[in-house]
Amino acid sequence: MAEPSASSPPAATCLEVSGLTLSFGGVHALDDVDLSVRHGEVFAIIGPNGAGKTSLLNAISGLYRPQKGSITYSAEAGETAVSLIGRAPHKVARLGVARSFQNIELFRAMTVLENLMLGRHIHMRGNVLTCGVYWGSQRREEIAHRAAVEEVIDFLEIENLRHQAVGTLAYGLQKRVELARALALDPKLLLLDEPMAGMNIEEKEDMARFILDVNEERGVTTVLIEHDMGVVMDLSDQVAVLDFGRSIACGSPDEVRADPAVIHAYLGDAE
Repeated sequence: MAEPSASSPPAATCLEVSGLTLSFGGVHALDDVDLSVRHGEVFAIIGPNGAGKTSLLNAISGLYRPQKGSITYSAEAGETAVSLIGRAPHKVARLGVARSFQNIELFRAMTVLENLMLGRHIHMRGNVLTCGVYWGSQRREEIAHRAAVEEVIDFLEIENLRHQAVGTLAYGLQKRVELARALALDPKLLLLDEPMAGMNIEEKEDMARFILDVNEERGVTTVLIEHDMGVVMDLSDQVAVLDFGRSIACGSPDEVRADPAVIHAYLGDAE
């Protein structure tokens, strides 16, 4: 497949989704969805179960290829936007797009440190031979990647877990490790699929703090799917609402909270 061309004009937004349509046979997962994410903001995507939220993230990250529409992305403000349609997931990652998953996708038998080192894969330049010899430039590269991973470990306060097998950790800590692995990629755009699902109140507070720190201190544009409306309203600059694969509202948290279409999608109409 030919590499998509970077023919869009300089972008004022980090991520632009326009007219996106995705179907699986007769099931319409996404139907003419539009959204625009500005550089440096926290953008939430909400909606009832089955609304198409995860399908949208899968389309952005290259796991799904939509039948219609466009997805354009620019890593830095003012850069020329590139199309993400048709790019394999690893090529999307090379552009600076990292993600977490609704169901934890870590290597449970490997340690926290080993999982995070895997998050550096797009930056590694060695091959089988140089890695086997482990000398000179390869050794220096390994040290540099380890330093980057250690910085993420300190940032997310998981220093005491670095040598523990992921499968032995509590669920909330595994979620934090998955965030850490995404950050190890040094992303410009972070896609988080229900990062707080299954957590207790204390774990949610910790994760919310880390998401804000990632956005504010590291300057990472963040798109998150979340069902906890309190968290969404507290964290987000903009909120988009999906229902049955269609975008029914988009705006500030206060605007979305008061939108009649959103109230109907979540609560229905009184008889």
